[in-house]
Amino acid sequence: MTVIEGSIALVTGGRRGLGKAFVEELLRRGAAKVYATARKPVPSEDGRVEVLALDVTDDASVAALAERAQDVDLVFNNAGVLHPAPLLTADLRLVRDTFETNVLGPLRIAQAFAPVLAARGGGALVDLHSLLSWAAGAGAYGASKAALWSLTNSLRLELAAQGTQVVGVHLGFADTEMVAAIPVPKLAPADVARIVLDGVERGDAEVLVDDATRAIKAALSGPVEGLAVPIRR
Repeated sequence: MTVIEGSIALVTGGRRGLGKAFVEELLRRGAAKVYATARKPVPSEDGRVEVLALDVTDDASVAALAERAQDVDLVFNNAGVLHPAPLLTADLRLVRDTFETNVLGPLRIAQAFAPVLAARGGGALVDLHSLLSWAAGAGAYGASKAALWSLTNSLRLELAAQGTQVVGVHLGFADTEMVAAIPVPKLAPADVARIVLDGVERGDAEVLVDDATRAIKAALSGPVEGLAVPIRR
């Protein structure tokens, strides 16, 4: 179980969308400070928020962030990209970028901040997945989230000895700029942040945010044909 009140948190991609909602909810629950990253940082008007530059695809950028934020108790791997395209016609450069950002990016952050969390007593690492971690139909994006789910589950084992709580978060579609063009029901980012942080504070290993996600996970034991969520724009 992780205590948020009085803690110091890091949220990658923390200046918009779900990341911004996480920052706001952390502060609402009494976090003393939140580092919010962006590729092009713009200072926050809230003195409790320190905005730092980060490109999760760049080793040096991640190392510089870890050197700057040595006082972090909670790390939220939220930054990600979505390049919608069928796999058979996808631009492979965009597929590589998807995996570089959505899979290797969170792994870079985990490697860089594991020693920081250990020095702070364990803390928590929160990885943002998707119901598309388990469902077909989202091309490279879904494949990248499936890979991140596997990484998270292994990181949970590797970080257990240092007392780090590793939380995998799965949800459907939040109402953010990233999925604005996809005509599906969407969750309010503030509601997602509240549900996720409830789970972090309970000590959960996995948070399934909505009914759609719970239904998809329940279908994993059934025929593979039941694991399809075609994404149309």
